[in-house]
Amino acid sequence: MNIGQAAKASGINAKLIRYYESIGLIPEADRTASGYRVYTTEDVNILRFVKRARTLGFSIERIEQLVGLWRDRNRSSAEVKAIALKHVTELETKIAEMRAISDTLQELADACHGDHRPNCPILRDLENPGAACVKGPSHSTEVAA
Repeated sequence: MNIGQAAKASGINAKLIRYYESIGLIPEADRTASGYRVYTTEDVNILRFVKRARTLGFSIERIEQLVGLWRDRNRSSAEVKAIALKHVTELETKIAEMRAISDTLQELADACHGDHRPNCPILRDLENPGAACVKGPSHSTEVAA
């Protein structure tokens, strides 16, 4: 199949397929005498694998490892599990960081009167982190001068 057909079958656009090929994430496609790429069912399966791994947030480097393990029938599932668990730990860390950011922004928004006056703890914090202090669970606000 040509690149357009492979793109449709895998759900990955042609430009991304060419990129994955250029970085060695997927094997180079065979070429016709006129230079057009030709993809096999196996190539499309690899592309689908890559797409799913990207959907789960794996980095290109990790996907490269996973593709290698997937294609290696003598692999140890422990290697695959270790990669997945490391990714889970990284995701949990990112989630905690995003939750902290969300909480901070919510506190700043709660501290902002949102009226016609120019005083705004959100802008003050962006200008000078920590200038707008938010205390305790009640979200009471103390604005530094």
